Parts: sequence; C-alpha cells; structure tokens
Amino acid sequence: MIKSLLIANRGEIACRIIRTARSLGIRTVAVYSDADAKALHVRQADEAVHIGPSPARESYLVGDKIIAAARATGAEAIHPGYGFLSENAAFAQSVIDAGLVWVGPSPASIEAMGLKDAAKQLMAAAGVPVTPGYMGANQDPEFLAGQAAEIGYPVLIKAVAGGGGKGMRLVESAADFADALVSCQREAAASFGNAHVLIEKYIQRPRHIEVQVFGDSHGNVVHLFERDCSLQRRHQKVIEEAPAPGMDEATREAICAAAVRAAKAVDYEGAGTIEFIADASEGLRADRIWFMEMNTRLQVEHPVTEEITGVDLVEWQLRVASGEPLPLRQEELSINGHAIEARLYAEDPAKGFLPAIGPLEHLRFGDDLRIETGVEEGGAVSPFYDPMIAKLVVHGSSRDEAIENLLVGVDATEVWPVRTNAGFLGLLLEHPGFQSGDVDTGLIGRDLDSLVHPPEPEAEELAEAAAMLAASPGSGPWSVALGFRANAMPRAEARLLDDNGSRYVVALTEIEADEPVEDVLSFDAGFARRFVLERVDGGAHHSAHDGDILSPMPGKVIAVEVSAGQAVTKGQKLLTLEAMKMEHTLTAPFDGVVAELNATPGAQVQVEALLARIEAAE
Repeated sequence: MIKSLLIANRGEIACRIIRTARSLGIRTVAVYSDADAKALHVRQADEAVHIGPSPARESYLVGDKIIAAARATGAEAIHPGYGFLSENAAFAQSVIDAGLVWVGPSPASIEAMGLKDAAKQLMAAAGVPVTPGYMGANQDPEFLAGQAAEIGYPVLIKAVAGGGGKGMRLVESAADFADALVSCQREAAASFGNAHVLIEKYIQRPRHIEVQVFGDSHGNVVHLFERDCSLQRRHQKVIEEAPAPGMDEATREAICAAAVRAAKAVDYEGAGTIEFIADASEGLRADRIWFMEMNTRLQVEHPVTEEITGVDLVEWQLRVASGEPLPLRQEELSINGHAIEARLYAEDPAKGFLPAIGPLEHLRFGDDLRIETGVEEGGAVSPFYDPMIAKLVVHGSSRDEAIENLLVGVDATEVWPVRTNAGFLGLLLEHPGFQSGDVDTGLIGRDLDSLVHPPEPEAEELAEAAAMLAASPGSGPWSVALGFRANAMPRAEARLLDDNGSRYVVALTEIEADEPVEDVLSFDAGFARRFVLERVDGGAHHSAHDGDILSPMPGKVIAVEVSAGQAVTKGQKLLTLEAMKMEHTLTAPFDGVVAELNATPGAQVQVEALLARIEAAE
C-alpha cells in the first residue's frame, strides 16, 4: 500500500481524499495557492506546500510545481482528484516519468477517451451504441452549419476536449448556429486549450444516466451500477441520485454491460464513469440509450454510489494504484436503498445564478447529512475557483425517504451573508416531476421561473418567516440582526431578503425572544429557506440604482453587445463576463436606453464595478 500521497487539488475533493487516506494510515500532502493559504484542506493534511498565485493557471494547473512538491516532501504518489489536471494525459505521464505513482488510469486510457470525437469512434468499434452526429476534423463554420442542418435541429455543439458543462451549446435553429459556434469555441479554447467541436443530435426528452466502472491492473473490470444526473442547469449537474428512478433490471443490465465493454476497450484501470444519454420519451429502454463520453477520473457525484454500495471509491483507487486487485467481484456488489446528492452553491438564483463571493460568517448544515465540503465558518468563497460550498448527501431505504431526508437537511442549512441556491434546491426537491421520478435534463429550464421566482408571500407568511429565522436556536446572525433580549418583548423591524433579491419590511412584536419557535408558530420550515434577515442597525446593504449593471465578481469582459445611447429591451444581452471558469451574460433589467457604458472587451473588472447604466424608457 502507498505510504504517502500528494493531493493535486483543493476544496472538498482534497478533504475527501485526505479523510480516506488517513483511515488507511497514509501520510498526506496538500498543495495550495495564495488564495488557499488558510483553506480547510491545507490544515487537514499532514504537510502542505505553496505552489503559486491564486489563479489556477499559475498554481493548480502547473504540473511541474506539483511534481516538485511531491519530490520535496517525499510523497510516493499523486492523486489528482477531479478537474484541474485529473484528465491530462501528459501530466499523468510526467508523474510516472518522475518515478511517482499516478492514482488514476494510464495516460493511454486518458488520451483514448479524452477527445469526445475519437472516443465515440472507439466505442462504436467496441459495440457500444453512440449518439448520431458529426465527429470529423473539418472545423469550417459553413461546413459545420451544413452538418447541423443534415443532422436536424435541435443540435448540441460540444468541445471535443470539454467537460463539466463548459464548451457546450444547445442550438435550436439554423439562425442561432453561427453565434453559438463562436461562443462555444471561445469558451473551449479558454478552458481546455482546444477549440475543436463536434455536432451531436439533441435528444428531446433526454436523461443523463452514467455508470460507475472500476478496473485494476490484473484485468478485472466491474460496474457499481448507475447514477441519474438529469437535473441540470446549463449542462451543470444540480442534483444526482442512485439508482436511476424507473430503471428496470433488463435495462440496467444492458447499460452496465455496455459500460464494462467501454472500459475494457481501453484497458481501463481505476475509477471511471461512462456517461450515456437516454431518450426518456417512452421511459428508460435499452435500445434508446447511447454513449456520450467517458470521464477518466472520480466524479463529483461519487458519494451517491458509495452510499448505495457501501464501497469507499477513494480507498479502491488507492488500493488499485498500489497494485492490488479489486476488493470485490461483480457478483459481490449490490444496491442498497437510495441516495441523493445536492450541490449547495454560492450563487444568486434571482440573478441568473451568478456566483457569489465573500466571507462565510455563519455556516451550519442540517443534521443527518453526509457533508462533503472544503470550507468552514469563518472562511470565504473565493472568486478564483468553483463556488460550490458543499455537497449535501443523504441515504434512505427508499427514494421517497431519501427525498424527505434531503429536504429536511436543506431546510436546516444556514449560510450568511453569501447568497446560496438553498431555496432553489428545496423547491426543486418538492417539484412534482422530480418527486414522481419523471425527470429529464430540460426540467429545470422549463420550470425555471417557478423554481427561482415563487409566488409573492402574504404579510402573515413574511412575519412568520422572520420570526422563525430570528428565534431559531443557534441562528446567530438572525438574532443579532434584530437585537433580541431574553428578558423583554422585542419590537424590531426586520428586512427579509428573498431569492428574488426583494426586500420586505416586517415588524415583529408578538414573540418572546427566549420562547422556542415551535411553541409560537405552526409553520412550514420550508418557506423560511427563501429568506435571510438583513441588518437594520446601519449595516444593511442597499441595492444599487435599479438600472446599474454591476460586475457580480472580479472577471474579464470578453464581449460588449451594445453601445452608449442605444435603446434596449428587457432581457437583451448587454455584455459577457468571464469569471470563475465560466461565461456570464449580463442583460437589461427593463426597456430603456444605455445611458452609460464603461465596459470594453478585454478589460479586467472588480466586483461591483459599474459596467453600464440603463435608464428606463419614458
């Protein structure tokens, strides 16, 4: 068994790997950038090495620095986690050439499955069904537009080196193809250093089904059943579960067997995921499921597989990398109950899910949750990396039980003052389609307005929400905001901020501060998750002018679509900002005129910089 391990990653996955390594008696080494000097994973590791400035391209993406850190600390092996260099075949080879153990598949396997077009051709040759589309080398825009027309709209443009929802665009009609292609290629080049794309038929009622596979150096390959990752927003997974709802045994056997064939076709070792797209218009059927791609690493959603199988996938990775055979044979693996994972992000659903940054003055998770996080109370959400705060994971004997357990956990989660998607997650878990298992990748998009903008609350509901938040035991920021005293009836004005960014003023006059919430209210806690209380003692953050377009975070302006003096309509694209590894479109809040424009392509901007100002049309 490996005795010492360097984790070439950060955040929750670094903490996750450290936890298992410690249980196996393996010494751990963390790496960190300037922004992560006080991060949780740095303190949890046995040793930590500084590898550069905050931007990932100057630290976590510099393979030479990571290998040097491993040599300097005497680490025997490197675990890449996911993201960053985890699917970089050249880096994997560099680790091996340095005489270190690479905790992952061979560079040849990574390279074979790294480009979506080549991977599909390989899978087709191995008898794995693939989605119809164009995967050739010709990247001429007119030619690609012709291929899209031949395939038939709608189509997906996908970066051949892409992943994580980046470098992907859905195109509904020929009129939208040219702009989508340029945007997709630009994002692909920035994220992966490769602007090449493929064109793929878009399935109208698609479900995203993936199979966890595992191989060893002794020729053994097994699957650990499927996960359903259909609940997505802009191709980013939001909620994942295992097993997939509505999956019958015959279909499961067919899709899992195809996944094992795919892994064997590239002599796969370690943890990997075979991703399929299913046409769910008539339920899950074996003849309507096609290979999309393979992720040659551990997945973000791996905990749900661990919960239903009882397997520690990180432990398996370390054992296989040490030369051991797989701990279990296929017939020894089985499904127990149901597991669901929700990704809690620092983002503002009311503003197009723009990432939020800032200090985490208060952070508390619900009981009975498996929490995978890389932050803690007193820390901060950095502008340099993915804004995920935590993965909230539950297990139940049934799917209904798991949903209920997760709802309770989401309702009990408190984050202040950074905005989060907790309210959105709760409404999504309560969605009738999700509750019944009738899901597809378009569910969130179809019902986004009701998930982000629920009905306006009644005055009585507002008062009850304020009371619950203020009087909840241990919810420090809420009580501090209201100045409650244990020996007096409070009369205080509270400003509630909801997921729409709206402010409601509520007078609380009838609740004893030291009286438990449950004794004074008969109230559904789920409603309160939409709100946080805003300070009224002079510390309140007042919104800018309604027409001010402010930068939501530090970033780079990569496109400006309007000019000063131009008339615009509500929802019209004004400019595009690149920040936190993604492109973010800022739009006009109402009909009006561009009265001021301070943004230019290529400019670096700071958080809350005034980029433009829209004056309402008379």
